[in-house]
Amino acid sequence: MNSLHQSLTDRFFADYEANQHFAATENAVTHNGIYASLEKRSSSVENTPVFSIDLTKDKVSNQKASGRCWMFAALNTFRHKMIAGFQLEDFELSQAHTFFWDKYEKSNWFLEQILATADQALTSRKVKFLLDVPQQDGGQWDMVVSLFEKYGVVPKSVYPESISSSNSRELNAVLNKLLRQDAQILRDLVTAGQTQEDIQTKKEELLQEIFNFLAMSLGLPPRTFDFAYRDKDDHYHSETGLTPQEFYKKYVDIQLDDYVSIINAPTAGKPYGKSYTVEMLGNVVGSRPVRYLNVEMDRLKSLAIAQMQAGETVWFGSDVGQSSNRKTGVMANGMYDFASSMKIDLHQDKASRLDYGESLMTHAMVLTGVDLDENGQSIKWKIENSWGDKVGDKGYFVASDSWMDEYTYQIVVRKEFLTEAELAAYNAEPIVLAPWDPMGALASK
Repeated sequence: MNSLHQSLTDRFFADYEANQHFAATENAVTHNGIYASLEKRSSSVENTPVFSIDLTKDKVSNQKASGRCWMFAALNTFRHKMIAGFQLEDFELSQAHTFFWDKYEKSNWFLEQILATADQALTSRKVKFLLDVPQQDGGQWDMVVSLFEKYGVVPKSVYPESISSSNSRELNAVLNKLLRQDAQILRDLVTAGQTQEDIQTKKEELLQEIFNFLAMSLGLPPRTFDFAYRDKDDHYHSETGLTPQEFYKKYVDIQLDDYVSIINAPTAGKPYGKSYTVEMLGNVVGSRPVRYLNVEMDRLKSLAIAQMQAGETVWFGSDVGQSSNRKTGVMANGMYDFASSMKIDLHQDKASRLDYGESLMTHAMVLTGVDLDENGQSIKWKIENSWGDKVGDKGYFVASDSWMDEYTYQIVVRKEFLTEAELAAYNAEPIVLAPWDPMGALASK
């Protein structure tokens, strides 16, 4: 291995000091920070929040200090439909309700995976993968569908936020501590040769402890509830004794089987026109597996546009922190001028960024609009975020079309927009990806 010799460092000093441009950049960056100093003015000028298709101006939600974006995004798509259909104002479905059942189901999922790998050493990659993060806030579209199908939804007024749902750090720390301890207990029982019945009995005892912890931290979820509201015409509506499943069927009434996940993963080994799943990825044991159809980016965008042209918003997953300004809500590829300001050449393409761990899906939001040119091609996209109304344009963001190309990985659309060949490919036996594949990333920002 080659060490850094003083002569080499001296050369670097000389090169830097000989370039007055570096001194000017140093002055700007040391006083203002990297991104504030390097942001291109054109990024905001070219991405004004005006769109030819604009489906909603509903008040945005706020996930606060939690990784529940995937839940918020899904519930926001439902909310848009309910606000329009029932003439509601400032209405939200309970994200905390879905959060409770996700934690409960993920705990059981983790313990089942621990039992399935109990014959492997603690040092095996799969066991280490499980123990590194027994559960977290993040998730995928198919995972939230499993929760809705099993547990329904409730209004936010029925099951409001708690400290632990709005700021989940402490809850996750304690829950993961419990789950790692439970993993040891169950692995020890397997090693001792205990019967499957005895092991299952012990697992249920451990799950009772977890259920109690979640209920005390988040609140006990309602089994039935009353729902009353006034619509925009001030008419009063009321219904009593609803279950969460009955509420979903009556007030949301979206057939979740009609929707499929579409991804753009341009890496080698993932040919387009094939379906994929990810080993060990899920939350509800026995539910629908995570499944994607991989397509080229132009096709992904055309599917999203088709659904919005039909009047429906689109759940999507992206790497939100890349080339973006949280305060202004602008996401534009190349918005920071590293090339001319710092003489730094950032040139990895989308596939390389995935392969080398530079990018993956980190956040789920909702596409609520798009600006199309005279040929029907997208120019920029309107995005409903879940970070409150103090960022962006009252919580809405704008993404340039090239940003979408580079940093969007997944959308969810109705099956009717797929061709027969695409639908057949989606329904075919999926290619199984490793648990740590970047396409197994969970939206959690």
